[in-house]
Amino acid sequence: MKRVALIVLTVAFLIGLTLYADRATRLPHGVSLGTAQYRDTGKPVPQIKLKDLQGREVSLADLKGKVVLLNFWATWCDPCRVEIPWLIDMQAKYGPKGFTVVGVAMDDEGQSAVAPFVLKERFEVNGQQLPMSYPIWLGNDDLAEQFGGILGYPTSFLISRDGKRVGKFQGLKGYDELASAIESQL
Repeated sequence: MKRVALIVLTVAFLIGLTLYADRATRLPHGVSLGTAQYRDTGKPVPQIKLKDLQGREVSLADLKGKVVLLNFWATWCDPCRVEIPWLIDMQAKYGPKGFTVVGVAMDDEGQSAVAPFVLKERFEVNGQQLPMSYPIWLGNDDLAEQFGGILGYPTSFLISRDGKRVGKFQGLKGYDELASAIESQL
């Protein structure tokens, strides 16, 4: 009898947790991630300072005047590996128009995991095997919290030329959806 009660309580707890997580991550009615809109649209991005793969301090403030896609990812993330070739292509296509991707690597091992990955891995982009061609910064949980928390990877934030949040893309989105949002800011 105790075992049945424990199972029932566990199931009830999991259902409650699922409902809470669903409500906590749901966007307000009429707001769609697909249109690069979300509740923080128009807010300035946090003034963050991180390290790049060479150990230099970098800041989002240094990119003011550019449209930025701040992409939270990890080396072990399969959807991230699908998205990386698109980001390489977008960097090449839109970079001359004042755009940059910034990859924020969220690996727990930090530089020791990320640097070899970036040096070694090549991705098929338009029939060529290319390396990641955009800046990679080393992120952490504190940074993710400054952006309202990250529920999974990849998660990207589109930032306008004047340093304001204009979109959030949680999870793997299509190339055209990302490109359309970027083009709307160029």
